[in-house]
Amino acid sequence: MRYLFTKKVKIVLIVAMLLSVGLAIATNLMGVTVGDLAVQGILTPLRTGASALTDKAEQLYDYIFKYEQLALENETLREQLSQIQTDNRDAASIKRENDRLRELLELKKEHEDYELVDAYIITRTSNDWSYTFTVNRGSGSGIKEGMCAITETGAMVGVVTQVGSNYAVITSVLDSSLDISACIASSGYPGMVRGSYATGVQGMLRMDYLSSAAVIRNHDQVVTAGSTVYPKNLVLGTIVHWNLTDNGIAKYAILEPAADVATLEQVFVLTGFGTE
Repeated sequence: MRYLFTKKVKIVLIVAMLLSVGLAIATNLMGVTVGDLAVQGILTPLRTGASALTDKAEQLYDYIFKYEQLALENETLREQLSQIQTDNRDAASIKRENDRLRELLELKKEHEDYELVDAYIITRTSNDWSYTFTVNRGSGSGIKEGMCAITETGAMVGVVTQVGSNYAVITSVLDSSLDISACIASSGYPGMVRGSYATGVQGMLRMDYLSSAAVIRNHDQVVTAGSTVYPKNLVLGTIVHWNLTDNGIAKYAILEPAADVATLEQVFVLTGFGTE
């Protein structure tokens, strides 16, 4: 018996006893059992991982929700901006129309005999030699072939060459097929004006058949001489260059058109006018 417990066994027993006493004391002091401590040791890392996953999920949810909210706000702002731009365009268009009507009133004060039908340009056709456009008024509004179209300031735009019930085609002053009897306003020298298709002067007018003795100055105004189609003194353009023709027996002049045909929105067709 005295050799029943070896030295090593005694040591193990003593350590076990001490551990038991220590665990008993810890249980009394901390209020938890050894099993609880073991479970907590296992669950603590799991709880930490779950908490981290929950935080990430909340962050992802917040991101998705905020992204959708921002996308909705962005779309709303786009729609508001589009509406503002549309309103601005409408306001600018209304202002331009009001400005034209004010100019037209002044023109009618000077020419009470003018009978006018307003029309908006809906299509254009142009190349180096011709320039026509279509307006949204026709025979139903009293427009006929051969009538003259002008701007609100009295600048000549062209002549009606085709008419339907609700549309009309106007051959503009830029068209090389349209000959207009004209004269230099300051001196009265006569000539014929048509669209110029010469290289370097597209979009300009050319006045031919001027006398070689005609006194021509740059910035002189050229106006219509009058006919059954158009009245006198409609402004055609301003002289920017002149010279002798190739044969030297006459002069010609290049004019900047008074009507900016390329940017016109609205014209006024002369359905009637008095003769002087």
